[in-house]
Order: sequence, then structure tokens, then C-alpha cells
Amino acid sequence: MGLREWSLGGVLLSPFLIYVVLALVVTGVLRVLVRVTGLGRWIWHEALFDCALYVCVLTVITVVLGPL
Repeated sequence: MGLREWSLGGVLLSPFLIYVVLALVVTGVLRVLVRVTGLGRWIWHEALFDCALYVCVLTVITVVLGPL
């Protein structure tokens, strides 16, 4: 996919915006899975875990979909 801007009506949009939204959705799904499976009871600080999980997911998405 690469990190080239897209022109939408004369406005340049970074594909990183799409990565951010995709990471947010994937993180939400992972959080639901953690809660449903009962692994949430092992989480010491939920907000810190959510932030770290989001950063990890965003990093993986950027590395996989980013420029080669």
C-alpha cells in the first residue's frame, strides 16, 4: 500500500489515518476477545493495557501494510 498521500477533493489524506482507524477496530475486537475469554482478570491496569495493545497493533499494521 505504501505511505503516499491520497487526494480526496483536493485534500491530501495520509494512509496512516487508515492505519490508525484499522488499529482501533482491531484493538476493540481483541479487547472483546480478552473480556469474553476471561483473560481480563489477569490485567493489572486496564487503561495501560489498552494503550499498549493499541500501540502494538498499530505498529504491526504499519509494518505489514507500510512501504517495503
